[in-house]
Amino acid sequence: MKDLRLPLNQRRRFTQPLGKLISGKREDTIAEVVSFFKQERELNEGLDYKIYCVGDIVAQDFLENAYLREMIKICIIDEKTKRQRIDTPFKEFFEQIIELKNPTGTISKDMWSKLKELIENNRRVLVKIVDGEEDLLVIPLICGFSLSESIKSYVFYGQPPVTDSEKPIPEGLVMVEVTKHIQRIVTELTKLMEKY
Repeated sequence: MKDLRLPLNQRRRFTQPLGKLISGKREDTIAEVVSFFKQERELNEGLDYKIYCVGDIVAQDFLENAYLREMIKICIIDEKTKRQRIDTPFKEFFEQIIELKNPTGTISKDMWSKLKELIENNRRVLVKIVDGEEDLLVIPLICGFSLSESIKSYVFYGQPPVTDSEKPIPEGLVMVEVTKHIQRIVTELTKLMEKY
C-alpha cells in the first residue's frame, strides 16, 4: 500500500454518506441509534454487536450514552472539532490508547494494517491522531474487517452539511453496517485517490 491523498477534484464524491444518514440534532440522532440497536438486538438474540466511531463529536456522544458505550470497540479522534480543541470523556473505558499520525487529506499507508490489527485484537481502543486528521480513516477502517456471521459491526461518523451539491445533504450521523458490498464501494473510492 502507498500513502493516498484526496485530490481536490474528487472532494465532492467523498462527502456523500457511505451508509444511512441520520439527520437532526445530536440528542435526536443518538436516540434513534439507541432505538435501532434495541430492536436489532431483540430480533437477533445471540449476535454480537460492535460499534466503531470516527470523529470527536461522534465518539463523545456514543461514550456518554451508557447503552451504546458497552458496544464500542474503537474510537478514532484528533481532539479537534471545527479547529477547536475537544476533550474525549470516559478515557478510562479504553483498554488501550494509542497515538498515530495521519496527514490532513490523506490515508497514511500504515493505517491499513494498523486498523486491521486493532479490529482483530478485539480490545477497546482509543486512537488519537496527533498529527493530521481522522476524517478519511473511515475507509481503511471499513476495509479492515474480516466479516463473521456471528458479529454485526457498525461504523459511525459525522456528516457535515453539504450545500453545494445537486442534492443538498443535511448535517447528521452516518451509520455504516460493514458488509462485503460496502467494502467493495469503499475500495472503489480509494481508486480515485492519488498515490504519493
